[in-house]
Amino acid sequence: MSGESFKVLLAITQAFALTMSVAFIVYVIVIVVPFLRREPAPVGDADRFSWHFFVPCRDEQTVIGETVRYLRSTFPAAHVWVVDDDSEDRTARVVRSLWRRDGQYDPFLHLVCRRRPDARTGKGDALNAAYRELNAWSDGSVPRSDVVVVVVDADGRPAPNCLTVCAADHLFGDGTIGAVQLDVRMGNRSTPPPRKSWFGRAFGLKLAQLQDLEFRTAIAAIQTSRGFTGTISMGGNGQFTRLTALDSIAGEDGTPWRGSLLEDFELGVHLLTAGWRTGYTPDSYVAQEGLYSLRRFLVQRTRWGQGTMQCLRYLRRIWDSPHISTFGAAEMMYYLAQPWMQLLGSLLYPIPFLVLLVNTAGDPATMWSWFTDGAWILFAIYGSFGLLPFVMWGPIYQWKCLRSKNILAGFGMGLAYAAYIYTFYITSWRALFRLVRGRNGWSKTRRNTEAATGAKVALDS
Repeated sequence: MSGESFKVLLAITQAFALTMSVAFIVYVIVIVVPFLRREPAPVGDADRFSWHFFVPCRDEQTVIGETVRYLRSTFPAAHVWVVDDDSEDRTARVVRSLWRRDGQYDPFLHLVCRRRPDARTGKGDALNAAYRELNAWSDGSVPRSDVVVVVVDADGRPAPNCLTVCAADHLFGDGTIGAVQLDVRMGNRSTPPPRKSWFGRAFGLKLAQLQDLEFRTAIAAIQTSRGFTGTISMGGNGQFTRLTALDSIAGEDGTPWRGSLLEDFELGVHLLTAGWRTGYTPDSYVAQEGLYSLRRFLVQRTRWGQGTMQCLRYLRRIWDSPHISTFGAAEMMYYLAQPWMQLLGSLLYPIPFLVLLVNTAGDPATMWSWFTDGAWILFAIYGSFGLLPFVMWGPIYQWKCLRSKNILAGFGMGLAYAAYIYTFYITSWRALFRLVRGRNGWSKTRRNTEAATGAKVALDS
């Protein structure tokens, strides 16, 4: 490649990449400011509402017992609906043993059993089964607008104050609010995995901590900023939804949750386009299990990325909705474009370095002279813009979440988070390949406590 051709190609690719990086930096700055300035809000009276926890389970015998005990002891007036999605282990037996103890039956604990071929078809279908069972069970004594459904993972631990926080006047105390999402934390962020090697323990613990950082800083900041655009989205854990909101989108077949692999975001889309408002609160949280295994993590994020790609079909619905502002629709479009932008970025970002490497191999003296004459500044800016939006979350996490002033530790976490984020380029390509091949099956991510021997990690076909 000639020197002029090299410079033209380098300028074009750097211009594209820098434009994407600058746009992302501006976006990060916009969401960071309200996140850092937010103050705790007043709480409400939880007794005004009837609370129903939905716990979808598929082979969860290792965690479901403790989860049910926690929910029943922490929220004694709430109902717990465990959905056994045709588990192949002792999940249902564990729940039945808790339901019937010492000759007594717990009227607040319910088991919904699904069987194949209708079972094991996705988390959304399991939640729909619980929704229909709740409708059949309800006697109408409580107004449906005062009934709140709470989706909790089989390993989830909602904070004891979550009901009073969600009952506040600005959340479910406001009749226009259809759903509220809690902050998410990793309950095992300080507990290393039971590995034999020191590296395995250190790597697994750091991976869990990075997931905690992601949810408590970057995702929390995004959700806070969405309060201004009116597009707060739902998560798969710690998801609170008013029963009348579910009724409004359930249809005749009783399916408020749909078939996307990202059924939580999909639910939010349907609620927002139906005219409901959604809320988010970091004043309470749900703790879940952070993954120690990189392989399981990649499988999980591939499913999430594929689900985001599937939800692109709602773009027209979002833009045409009279209930979503143009600004809000643009924000949702940006979110739906993320995996596609990651695919594009994975192609554009490496080009300047590859071109530099090839030309250096052909004429090292000329390239070195060009590089030292000032071109290195371009690459320094290029690299900094690619890292800064991710590295900054490390010190923020250290200060705001861990209440630590250790700047060096925060900077180290930020660098690790940047490497963590770049795994999404891998999962976006995996999601695209699955989408193209029509592999849309759903499979839960195995728990850390589940044995790996003979277990299936990859998503079902």
